[in-house]
Amino acid sequence: MEAVAALLDQLCPMHVQIDPEGVIRHAGPTMHRLREGGGVGEHIFDLVSVRRPQGVTTTAELMRLAGRKLHATFRTPPRTGLKGLLVPFGEEAVINFSFGISVTDAVRDYGMTAKDFAPTDLAVEMLYLVEAKSAAMAATQRLNRRLQGAKEEAEEQAVTDLLTGLRNRRAMEHTLARMAEAGQGYALMEIDLDYFKQVNDSEGHAAADHVLRKVGAVLRGVSRREDVPVRAGGDEFALILPGLSAPRRIGALARQIICALEEPIEWSGRNLRISASIGVALSEAGQDAEAVMRRADLALYAAKRAGRGRSVIHRADLTLPLEIGKRAARRATSQ
Repeated sequence: MEAVAALLDQLCPMHVQIDPEGVIRHAGPTMHRLREGGGVGEHIFDLVSVRRPQGVTTTAELMRLAGRKLHATFRTPPRTGLKGLLVPFGEEAVINFSFGISVTDAVRDYGMTAKDFAPTDLAVEMLYLVEAKSAAMAATQRLNRRLQGAKEEAEEQAVTDLLTGLRNRRAMEHTLARMAEAGQGYALMEIDLDYFKQVNDSEGHAAADHVLRKVGAVLRGVSRREDVPVRAGGDEFALILPGLSAPRRIGALARQIICALEEPIEWSGRNLRISASIGVALSEAGQDAEAVMRRADLALYAAKRAGRGRSVIHRADLTLPLEIGKRAARRATSQ
């Protein structure tokens, strides 16, 4: 009998041998690993619960299932699912268990290795396949994350001015179209730099780029969280102001921007000086983004004709110029 037990241990390391009363007389080495003592001395129904066929609660009923596939679970946690096959062995019986599709859970729950399975058990190959699949899925997920990150970065670059970090004209047009479609009110402030060409011609492109970055910083500094500062191209900038329609507030913001831009900008030990002309248009119900931009352009031209360093809010007759600059700001403060 010892030779038979050794043979079963090698061929069926997860088996149990039960006597006619259903008491476990011997258990394979893997069963000992799964349950302390392998259940030896216990009744088979104290070790496992037969789920299918249903209603099997006695040893006699169990013995009549010889040759049929059994579905069972351990009685105590972890209640791993088991497959089983009962084979009569004289007056006793041998039940060979396996995990079936629960093998990955079992490996995780019990820390099993290939040594816990019979050499011919396909579970070992299944584990290798599962591990390979997991590795492949992990690699695919990492690749997908990198691709998604690259996509998001490319999309961000497509709507960002790389020199200033502001939104570009493409982003401005998209934002205005979206707001017009949603019926959301806003003010559009178009900002054109005064005296920038002189800086570019006399100091070079590096100095000009430094000035443009300074302008971007000024616009970010005065913007609310919901505002959209834009570099539309060259020395043209814009500021989209959702929900803002009060001329007094818009005029004050325009004065603040022009005053900030008229501050000397240090470059290589020299002070560079610019100013800005600003044209503003308020959105109107039913009006598309192109119409708002055209009216902002008209207001900007009016500001430049009025002497630069000024802002104009578009009205039907363009009669609302707001003179701006340090002198005007000081005069307004003293009043």
